[in-house]
Formats: sequence, C-alpha cells, structure tokens
Amino acid sequence: MINRELIRIKIVQLTYAYYQNGSNNLTNAENNLMYSLSKAYALYNYLLMLIVAISKEMRHRVEVGANRAKREGNEPPSTKFVDNRFALQLENNNALLDYADEQKLSWNDDVEFVRKLCNIIEQSQIYQEYMASDDDDYEADREVWRKLYKAVIQDNEDLDALLEEKSIYWNDDKEIVDTFVLKTIKRFDPSAGKKQELLPEYNDDEDKEFARKLFRATILNADQYQRYMSDASRNWDFSRLAYMDVVIMQIAIAEMMTFMNIPVSVTINEYVGLAKLYSTVKSGGYINGMLDTIARFLVETGELNKPVDDLRPRKY
Repeated sequence: MINRELIRIKIVQLTYAYYQNGSNNLTNAENNLMYSLSKAYALYNYLLMLIVAISKEMRHRVEVGANRAKREGNEPPSTKFVDNRFALQLENNNALLDYADEQKLSWNDDVEFVRKLCNIIEQSQIYQEYMASDDDDYEADREVWRKLYKAVIQDNEDLDALLEEKSIYWNDDKEIVDTFVLKTIKRFDPSAGKKQELLPEYNDDEDKEFARKLFRATILNADQYQRYMSDASRNWDFSRLAYMDVVIMQIAIAEMMTFMNIPVSVTINEYVGLAKLYSTVKSGGYINGMLDTIARFLVETGELNKPVDDLRPRKY
C-alpha cells in the first residue's frame, strides 16, 4: 500500500521538518520517517474499520426497531443493509481483526461521530435506492459501499478534523489513503471469505529500502546537491526559490543520483507535482526548468550516467 508516491510525499515533509527543527540526528529523523509511513498504513486499516463500525451501529438500529415493531405489532424494519455481504465479510476479515487488535485501533470512543455518519447514510439517495432495489447479490452489496465511501467518507471535513486530532501524521495522508480503501473494496472477493487479503504495508522490501536510501542520500549529500543547483543555475534567479523549492529539488537530485533505474523524466514529473502541492503557485514551472537544467548539467559533467533524451528541448 505504501507506494513511492506516498514515500516521496513523506520525505518532502520530513526533510523540510528536519531543517526547520535544526535537527542533527539523522537516525532519529529516519526513524520518524518510517514511523510516519507506518501510521499511513494504520490509517488505511482505521478507515476500513469505520465501515465495520457503521455497519454495527446500523445493526443496532435495526434490532431496536425490530423490538419496537414487535411490541407495537408493526412490520419489522428491513435487514437488507445490515445483511450486506461485503460489510459482513470485512467485519470478519482475519487481517483487519488481527491488525486492529495488535495496534489497539477502535472506533468505540467516537460512537457519536459514527452515529452521525449513519444518519447521513440513511438520508442519502444512495442508501434509499439500495434499500428499494431488487438487486440481491454480492456485487450490489459491494458497490453500495464503494458509492457510500466516496459520498460520505472520502471528502468529509468532520472526519478530517477528527483524524487530525488523533494523529499529526494523518494530516496529509487521507486523500491518498482513500484511494487505497476504494481499491480494497473493489478487489474483495466473496470466495475468499474471512481470508481475503488486504493491501500489504509495502509491496516489497525494495519500496521500503527506497524510502530509507532516498532520505539518507538527501540529508547526507545536501551540500553537494545544493552546489549542483548553484552551478547549474547561472541563468536562473536562484533568489526566486522558496525554501520548500530547495528542499524538493534536493530530494529530486538525490533520486536522480541514487536510483539508476528511475528515468530522469519520471523523477522530474514527480517532484514538479509535489512543488505544485506544497510550494508556491509558480514553483512547479520553475522547478521543472531547474531540474531539467540540472539533469543535463550533471550528464554533461559526467556526474550522472543516465539518458536525458526524453526531457524537453533545452532552452538557453
């Protein structure tokens, strides 16, 4: 689940914090990076658990309604939503149960928030159409949760605020973690039962090592990379750079120099995107031109042994 996009985001955040805090302890900073990444995986599990918490609250409501209907001699409420096959499979998922138990994750302290979400769901057109539909299969059960997640959970400011209170590491994680939750919902297979696999924390050891190596190269070779920026930017106004721009370019150069299998164009595109997200309005275009110039300069001086043919034509 923790892919290179998320790793790059975290390294930008932690590198900026490393310099802002005046830290000189690389080991502590690296441990903080890995902990931050592990918290992103915790958020992934926590959001899956929210689906379970909502389902349990809805089940409680149906039970209360059924008891009332029995006393009053009325027709009991429909159990269609609480019998949702996907939600029941997720509720009994071995991997989710084990992780929640190990990490002591629970929505029990936020019952009122869960109830509020249930109210929103019950009033939604998605829920009402599902309850009125004659469709009665696993695919329909899974699809209604995909729609509800996107409508009620994905862009929920109250949920964002609640998560921010629980962990400072979750401030910028939810948007990308939401995509992983939706991917997980889509890939659930009824035949897997409670053994359905969730997304792993890392796809492989190579991605985990990517995080460590990139962060260490960024910090340990900072002076060298900033010298490259200065040497290659003679036709650029270096004073125009925001401090975040310097950090982003430093990490980009570290990636160019450390990972020979990643094309230069891929690295530039990734960090131009991060500049647009974390720095000034004009930073994306400025960093794009700077990194292009730096990459060509490094190749010309023999510092970088990578092709740059896929980059845009150089402008003087």
